[in-house]
Amino acid sequence: MAATLPQRILIWGAGAIGGTAGAYLKRAGHDITFVDVVAAHVEAIRTTGLMITGPVDQFTIVAPAFTPEEVEGRWDMIFLAVKAQHTETATRALIPHLSQDGFVLSMQNGLCETIIAPIIGRDRTVGAFVNYSTDWIAPGEIMFGSRGAVVLGELHGRMTPRLAGLHAILSAFEPNAITTDNIWGYLWGKLGYGAMLFAQALGAKGIADCLARPEMMPVWRAIGREVNEVTLAEGITPMGFNGYDPNAFMPNAPRELAEKAVADLVEFNRPSAKTHSGIWRDLFVRHRGTEVDVQIKPIADIGAKHGIATPTITKLVALIHEIEDGSRPMHDDNLLELLPQ
Repeated sequence: MAATLPQRILIWGAGAIGGTAGAYLKRAGHDITFVDVVAAHVEAIRTTGLMITGPVDQFTIVAPAFTPEEVEGRWDMIFLAVKAQHTETATRALIPHLSQDGFVLSMQNGLCETIIAPIIGRDRTVGAFVNYSTDWIAPGEIMFGSRGAVVLGELHGRMTPRLAGLHAILSAFEPNAITTDNIWGYLWGKLGYGAMLFAQALGAKGIADCLARPEMMPVWRAIGREVNEVTLAEGITPMGFNGYDPNAFMPNAPRELAEKAVADLVEFNRPSAKTHSGIWRDLFVRHRGTEVDVQIKPIADIGAKHGIATPTITKLVALIHEIEDGSRPMHDDNLLELLPQ
């Protein structure tokens, strides 16, 4: 493929997702500026540099970096990579820095595009599904644990020159990145897998070991089924990725199909240097709130509008809240409370 001309891009959120992708794009020759709320992280990026560590790659880049209060200028492309619960605040803060014909690419978990689009406009919002494994370790350091899917799509489902241009840019980071006419299918597919990762965060075991617990198979099936029922009610076909097969968790899918899908997820996650989910790190390492109310709770809320009960998802949200407020310790037995009654 021919080399992509250098592009001027603002990365709003220089944590695990945005920092990793932005570092690769900077190394590829693009004009990258970072914005982040952690002042020490910003200072490190623009002085000693942003280090990418781990088994996938190791390198350091130095780039312009600012807090939201410091940044000046306007950009045609802004990649938004903040935690889901900060989406509205970040979107409103970036408006003065988005050119009249510019757009925002949401590189986030959940349905953040539904928050961004009403603020800046649907035509100025582009969706992305990401599943690579990274951890923010310390100011100026991000561990890249393993590669994963990167999918880009317009919210209206059409294939556009803008989408092709973004694909060319992001291919410098993930060579296997793809474009799709069903970005909502990938985002909803990730919600099924994402809910399983929230369950993992209730205890001590890592992703692979947690998914491999044989007594938890009814929970994985219940989570996947509830998410799929809401997805289908929304008129969306969920898409699979990196071992996650939504068809294995359809209402009438046999247990054997789910067992194979879970085994595939274990196989995908086992080699990764990122052993635990970002949700687990938020709770156990960084002692801060999670994305549960913006990423997982909407599944139950949307389900209720369709008259669909989601007892496992609802219970999962409640358990995460109890850990967040300190009323419940993190323990592997917490997951047993999700078993269907």
